[in-house]
Amino acid sequence: MIRRPLGPSGLTTAPVVFGGNVLGWTVDEPTGFAILDAFVDHGFNAIDTADVYSNWAPGNHGGESETLIGRWLKARPGMRERVTIFTKVGSDLGRPGEKGLSAGWITRAVESSLRRLQTDVIDLYFSHWPDAETPQEETLSAFATLLASGKVRAIGASNLDAGQLRAALELSQKGLPRYQVLQPEYNLYDRASFEGPLQDLCRDQGLGVVTYFSLASGFLSGKYLSEADFAQSVRAEDIAKYLTPRGFAILDALQEVAGRHGAQPSEVALAWVMAQPGVTAPIASATKLAHVTSFARAAELRLTAEDLIRLAL
Repeated sequence: MIRRPLGPSGLTTAPVVFGGNVLGWTVDEPTGFAILDAFVDHGFNAIDTADVYSNWAPGNHGGESETLIGRWLKARPGMRERVTIFTKVGSDLGRPGEKGLSAGWITRAVESSLRRLQTDVIDLYFSHWPDAETPQEETLSAFATLLASGKVRAIGASNLDAGQLRAALELSQKGLPRYQVLQPEYNLYDRASFEGPLQDLCRDQGLGVVTYFSLASGFLSGKYLSEADFAQSVRAEDIAKYLTPRGFAILDALQEVAGRHGAQPSEVALAWVMAQPGVTAPIASATKLAHVTSFARAAELRLTAEDLIRLAL
């Protein structure tokens, strides 16, 4: 499978990144192991997680996803060399001092993530959310220490706007490390926060871009046409906002294009993200083996100019 460079990081990814937010939440360990095995067997390599996944679930405290991935890596000799691991720091873990992007917290958080992942190095370490209480200089200085110590290979940022990202990149001219990958929310429905100045900046600066909520919390699969369908998903609150005239128009366009290619709407939605200027790969979660097979079909799907015009709603 073709690999795409993750900006100037030296890392590469297949056209779909696995979204590990479901691991230890809606996906238990045996199922997670099987899905991750299938993901790699199909030729994919990059796995995205975060220290906070999934502390929102009853009984969870954060770190469940990293822990499951770590157990999977330990149970698969040689697997660590075949995969690229992304994780993040900065979300509120719900305990005093365990949030944000201060140097003190990053220094402690990375050790916890390394321990849970059962690895000596994180390939790509993201700041998860902007932290208004911590200067970016402090955050990047902490990342510099991690890079120098070999605990992290490359750094990225998630959820920054164009101004925040530009300010961070300018700090690299003062000897601080440079964010090499951005992780924004982006899909066929949610386009405004990435398209425009942020997308232009990423392209101009050569950053890698991996998008989250690439299927709009599953709405773009076409399975959720009314609130009556929400019983199928634990993300009902996230999906409700898409039940709009524009949302249904996008689903109609997806069905039409999918019909032309003998594909599923979700495959077309992922292929659309892959085709956007400056995007390296979408992140997508899987809770069934069939979802991984669908990712492989999406990676091979080539949308025509006519398809892209039809989907531009």
